[in-house]
Amino acid sequence: MTAQKNSDGSTVDYIVVGAGSAGSAITRRLIDAGHRVHVIEAGQVDTDPNIHSPQGWPALLFSENDWAVMTVPQRHAAERSVYWPRGKVLGGSSSLNGMIYMRGDQSDYNSWETQGAAGWGWTDVLPLFLRSEDHEDGASEFHGVGGPLHVERIKPENRHPAAQMFVDAAKSLGIAETTDFNAEKLDGVGFNHTTTKDGRRASAWTSYVKPVLGNARLTVTTGALVHRVILDKNRAVGVEYAADGQTHRTFAAAEVILSAGTIGSPKILMLSGIGPKNHLAEHGIAVLADLPGVGENLHDHLLVSNIYESVEPLVAGKANLLESQLFARSSGWDGPAPDLQPLFLHLPYPTNGGPVPENGYTIAPGIVRPQSRGTLRLASANPADPALADPNIFAEDYDLEAMVDAIILCREIGQQDAFAAIRKAEFAPGPDVTTREQLREFARQSVGTYHHQVGTARMGVDDLAVVDPSLRVHGLQGLRVADASVMPSIPSANTNAPSIMIGERMADILLGVAAGEPTAARLLTA
Repeated sequence: MTAQKNSDGSTVDYIVVGAGSAGSAITRRLIDAGHRVHVIEAGQVDTDPNIHSPQGWPALLFSENDWAVMTVPQRHAAERSVYWPRGKVLGGSSSLNGMIYMRGDQSDYNSWETQGAAGWGWTDVLPLFLRSEDHEDGASEFHGVGGPLHVERIKPENRHPAAQMFVDAAKSLGIAETTDFNAEKLDGVGFNHTTTKDGRRASAWTSYVKPVLGNARLTVTTGALVHRVILDKNRAVGVEYAADGQTHRTFAAAEVILSAGTIGSPKILMLSGIGPKNHLAEHGIAVLADLPGVGENLHDHLLVSNIYESVEPLVAGKANLLESQLFARSSGWDGPAPDLQPLFLHLPYPTNGGPVPENGYTIAPGIVRPQSRGTLRLASANPADPALADPNIFAEDYDLEAMVDAIILCREIGQQDAFAAIRKAEFAPGPDVTTREQLREFARQSVGTYHHQVGTARMGVDDLAVVDPSLRVHGLQGLRVADASVMPSIPSANTNAPSIMIGERMADILLGVAAGEPTAARLLTA
């Protein structure tokens, strides 16, 4: 087919919707391969100094750089609406997150493959992780050098004393110390590796795209809300978006890639008439492709806050405020990798937005193998209306019981002698909360997010899969989804690195690296 030209007479090969973790990786690899790329981002340029300071991320929450998603009231979590920070800026959530570099366990990706995502097993994805990395440790079996994404350790002289206390307290309970959560196994307690460089955040945008911003083949449009994908019969040819108070259309000769995230990508699909036919009909949207799995399978890592009041103000941090953590297993878990990921913060951090002591710190119990699944639905056919996010938190008893186990473990850690010099009193749950049922209620009242939503455009080959293992939207041509929404199940660790890996994999597929895929040159003349 002949590509349509934009109003200014230009044309591009690829449109990438979303400048986050995956979108940034895709963009860089396509530009390096000589293709013309138009990146469309709803947020603005990443000029806020809090984005670039490793200590600045709390100030970004509820800012103009945050979508500030609020879930629908959660019927299994005290009817509360839960706040989800989501990056609305160049870099997406990699410009808003806590900069923890974590891949998850090998079994996570092997599980994807058994769920129908052929070619996404551990041996397939590890080379992509390595290729993306520029690790300060140098090249090894588990780390790469020379990639766009700089990864470094928190140096001993920069570690917060309270974060070291957390490691020491966990070790006193018999939990083994680890120096690398990205090596053979996750189990243990230790300090995180971070996506930082020279004292600044290394977002996906900064790492991948900023070095090529002057390239004439790259077009970047910010402040642009995508309304829908433009289809010519069953082929995607462009997108329609609003910017500066006007509606625009832009066209691609090869393909359109949605990398707008777990909330944005399925929303755009449904607004385009791609999704569950009955739901689309409710909003008067013409059904172009009946894909019942769009918006299904929504899930997230869950977090609560075990907060302590300290005897005096703690010293300021020099790293990312999220320096140490551990992986452990709940009493009811027998899987191949841990299901708990408690995290330490040397500041009071209320996951429910509630009160905190003037001075304090947080041991945050978290679960990383949630069994509950929810949905993302349209509120209306108006693209400006936020989607309805219902993760169905604690719908499965396992999730609640695992969280209670995590709280108990964190309280045990918090009472160890390692914290004696700074511990004044437990602020939350508080000394009156002692029984397991009281802890269940505390979890329901305080549960929040680890900022890791996934799954709403799941890849696979069954009737509820949205994309195939090459990330093509089922039943359509020229349209792919590449971000955390395609994950069949959530990795058992932070999702920024896996999302970047998905971007790397998408670029390989588009460029013909994957066996059986057409080359990008052939796509351009198709």
